Amino acid sequence: MTERGALRRALSPATLARLGVIAALLVIWEVGARAFGDPLFIAPPSRVLMGLGSVFGTRGVPGALGITLFELVVAFALAVAIGLAVGLVLGLNGFARASFMPMVLLVYGMPQITILPLFVLAFGIGPTTKIVFGVTHGVFPIVLTVVAGVQNIKPILLTSARAMGASFWQQFRHVIFPHMIPSFFTGMRLGMTGVLLGVLLAELYVSTAGIGFFTTQFTQNFDPVRLLGLIGTLAAMAVVLNAVMRGLEAHYARWRD
Repeated sequence: MTERGALRRALSPATLARLGVIAALLVIWEVGARAFGDPLFIAPPSRVLMGLGSVFGTRGVPGALGITLFELVVAFALAVAIGLAVGLVLGLNGFARASFMPMVLLVYGMPQITILPLFVLAFGIGPTTKIVFGVTHGVFPIVLTVVAGVQNIKPILLTSARAMGASFWQQFRHVIFPHMIPSFFTGMRLGMTGVLLGVLLAELYVSTAGIGFFTTQFTQNFDPVRLLGLIGTLAAMAVVLNAVMRGLEAHYARWRD
């Protein structure tokens, strides 16, 4: 029964519609690139797929993928830890929320690429700059969604837990965390996208290693096959990480069913 249910979900109309849109876009890309595209600037998806071997065979690219993945994982872990802590403080404490939430929104609204030189001056051009810049892009969506999730908890639940002698950890585990799961994991997915953007932006501008460095190199060499292959690899990494987040959300929110 479980296998039938999984197959039914895999072949649902919504899934088939998504696959149909993706297939249509790939066909349009293939036909358009072959009929009208300049091979110096665009390559059809079939050529990109066949050229994936040359992407990973390029000296330094496998190591660059490892560097970028390391920076991404560390930056995302730090963004989640900081975002969860700050979000809980602002969400549970009315005075802190009234005092500091406007500052959080102000900093979040700033175009952070304009302050990248400050990070370079402070941390150099090594991995630390990429990690910190990635954290600054990913932490704010997590903070805002955690605050929103905590604000949706009925006060009577926390009051009852405290009246029965629950510690803060018990309140968090049995009341706060279960009720903020949807918004928290939404924030983590948004934060993951922000972290990826921040890490890649830093690599594009101030790096001699990582995927961003090779993206710039392939662009300057007018090599769309390897460039698009590298971009496709990044997209696949993002899809896999997003699927992991969805799986974790389904696991921790199973009690809602």
